[in-house]
Amino acid sequence: MRLGVTFRIVGRLLMFFSLTMLPPLFVSVFYQDGAHGTFIYAACIIFASGFALNLCFRQFKEELRTKDGFLVTVLCYLTLGSFSALPFASGAIAGLSVVDALFESFSGLTTTGATVLSGLEYLPASILFYRQQLQWLGGMGIIVLAVAILPMLGIGGMQLYRTETPGPVKDSKLTPRIKQTAIALWSIYLSLTLACCFAYYLAGMNFFQALCHSFSTVAIGGFSTFDASLGHFDSASIEMVAMIFMLLSSINFALHFFSFRDRTLKSYWRDEEVRTFFLFMVAAVAVVTMILASETGTGTSALRLAAFHTVSMLTTTGFVTDHFASWPNVLPYLLILGAFVGACAGSTGGGLKMIRVLLIYKQGLREVHRLIHPNAVFPIKVSQRVIGEPVMEAVWGFCSIYLFLFLVLLIILLGTGLDFLTAFSAVAAAINNLGPGLGDVAETYLAITDTAKISLIVGMVAGRLEIFTILVLFSSLYWRK
Repeated sequence: MRLGVTFRIVGRLLMFFSLTMLPPLFVSVFYQDGAHGTFIYAACIIFASGFALNLCFRQFKEELRTKDGFLVTVLCYLTLGSFSALPFASGAIAGLSVVDALFESFSGLTTTGATVLSGLEYLPASILFYRQQLQWLGGMGIIVLAVAILPMLGIGGMQLYRTETPGPVKDSKLTPRIKQTAIALWSIYLSLTLACCFAYYLAGMNFFQALCHSFSTVAIGGFSTFDASLGHFDSASIEMVAMIFMLLSSINFALHFFSFRDRTLKSYWRDEEVRTFFLFMVAAVAVVTMILASETGTGTSALRLAAFHTVSMLTTTGFVTDHFASWPNVLPYLLILGAFVGACAGSTGGGLKMIRVLLIYKQGLREVHRLIHPNAVFPIKVSQRVIGEPVMEAVWGFCSIYLFLFLVLLIILLGTGLDFLTAFSAVAAAINNLGPGLGDVAETYLAITDTAKISLIVGMVAGRLEIFTILVLFSSLYWRK
C-alpha cells in the first residue's frame, strides 16, 4: 500500500480546495455581510494543512495502482468534508456545534441536502453561497475535478475515476485519456449549470438566487437559500425550470456527451435505462396526482404539486414547494420509497440507480421464465447488449450490502430514541443522498442527537461513494501486499 503517495495526493488536493474559499469571500466583500474573515481563516488553515502534508510526503512519487484509488477517494471525501466544515464552525452561524458543522458540510459535499440550519434568509449571503457551492463541487465528484485540472498530481487518473464514477459498469470512458474524459464531463456540467442559471433568471429569480439554485439543481443537491425552498417563490415557471434541469441532470452524463458530439438526440432514446427512468417518472407522477386529487379535490393544483415533488424526490434532489410530509394517505411514503430507485447511473443523482433496478427486474423475469422452461437460456439484455453474469452478481451484491447498511443505520437511529418513521426516513434520505425526511426531520435535522447525525454522515458518504469503495478498505485482502 503506497500510503506516502496517498497522503501527498490528499495534501495537494487540500491546497487546491483552499481556493474554493475565494468565491464566497468575494461574495462576502460584495455584500458586506461581515463573514469575510471566516473564509480567509478557513482558506489559510486548509492550505497550510495541505502544504504540510505535501511537504512531508513529497519524496513519494510512485505510480498509483488501482487498489490505491479506493483509499485516495475515501480519504479525499473524508478530508474535504471535514475541512469544508470550517466556515460553518468558525462562528459565522451562531449556536452551531462541531457535529452540526460536519453534518452540514458532508450533506453539501455528498449532495444530500439534509440540513441542520433554519432561518436561512437571515444568514450571511456568503454562507448561503458557500453551501450551494459545496453541492456543486460534489455533484460530479471532487475527485474527477482534481484529475481534470490537476495533472501535476502525477498519478494514474483512471484509478480514481473508476472508484468515483457511480453505476455497475465503471471501466468505460468517453475519451482515450482520463484527463480529456474529466474535462468533457465538467464541460457538460458547467454548460448545464450556466443554462440553468440563465433559465432561473428569466423565470424571475435575481442573479444571486439564480446562480445559487442552479448549483444545487444541476448537482441534484436540493440546498436552497430559503427555509421554504423553491416554495418561497411560488412560481410555476421556476418550478418548471427546476424540473427540466433535475431531469437532465439525472441522465447519464455520457449520453449528454455522445448527444453533443454526434449532434443527435437518438442516443437518449436508444438507452433503455433512460426510457425506463422516464416511464417510471411518468407513472409515479400519474399515481401521486390521482391520489392527491382524490384527497384534496383540486385537479390542476394537485398535478402541479405532484409533478414537482415526484420529480424532485425520485431524482433525489430534495427541493420542495409544500410540506409534502403532511400530505394525506400514503403519498409521503411513496415519495420516500421512490427515492430508493434514484436517477440513472453516471448522473449526479443518488439512490440505487435505475440501471440496477432494471437489471433486478429482468433477473426476476428470467427466473419466472426458467420455471416454465428449465433448460432454456434467457440472456439478460439492456439496450440490445447482453449483460454478463459478473455484472449481475455485482448488482445483487451491491443491493444486499445497501440493504444491510440501511438496516444497521436504522437500528442505530432507533437506539438514539427516534420514532420509526423519523429514523426510517432519515436513513433513507441519507443513504440515497435525498435530504428531506418525515417526522421530526421533515424540515431540519437539528433536533436529533449527535450520534444520529454522525451515523447519517456515514450513510451520506457511503451512498455517495456507492458503499463498495468504502467497504473494500475493511477487507484484510486489501491491506496485504
